Amino acid sequence: MTANRWEELRREARLLENDIDSKLLAFSKFASRDSTSSSSESVPLLEDTNDVFERITSEIERLLKKLTDINNNMSEYTKQVQNSSAIYTVQRHREILNDYSNEFRKTRSNMMDVIQREQLLSGNKRNTDYPSLSSTNKITDLYLKEQEHIRNSEIMIEEQINIASRTRENLINQRTTFKAFQTQMTTLANRFPLINSLIHRINIRKRKDTIIISGVIAVCTFFLIIFIF
Repeated sequence: MTANRWEELRREARLLENDIDSKLLAFSKFASRDSTSSSSESVPLLEDTNDVFERITSEIERLLKKLTDINNNMSEYTKQVQNSSAIYTVQRHREILNDYSNEFRKTRSNMMDVIQREQLLSGNKRNTDYPSLSSTNKITDLYLKEQEHIRNSEIMIEEQINIASRTRENLINQRTTFKAFQTQMTTLANRFPLINSLIHRINIRKRKDTIIISGVIAVCTFFLIIFIF
């Protein structure tokens, strides 16, 4: 990727960011206008709301996808040149993309809640003739959230099981260590009487040797005195 291509990507990213910003502002105004409107409005107005909602969300999703692709291409360029300024630029563009994505998801979620509330308060006039887009999306979101909760619960349970397994293994290892230590202590305790008995016999033998040597010395001294005098 050349430097000219890098500058071209930067221009495209800025143009897309400006376009997304303006469409998010229009989307936010549309959501605010619709949320403050009367819930007793006619069914055709609800249909118009759904049409506008689908058109705006599709357009913003397309722009966000295109901006994501451009950011990825810019990241590939930074891997080639290893330029700190380019890396910071890509990081900044990614932060802007993340802010736009979060704002879009929040506004879309609020708008879907408004549409569903209007459909419920309109006396379900659209049930037979018009399928409820927001209701379907809401149910899908609920299923996805429930699935996410279940998955998070499974992850937490697996972590607790792993912790319990590691704790059990540690306790088993400690038990084995204590048993080995206890066995060694018992062995030493059993050996102590034998050692004491051996030391006692050695002491008796030493006393006997001392008595014999003392007797010999005394006899030798006695005969030496007799011989001298």
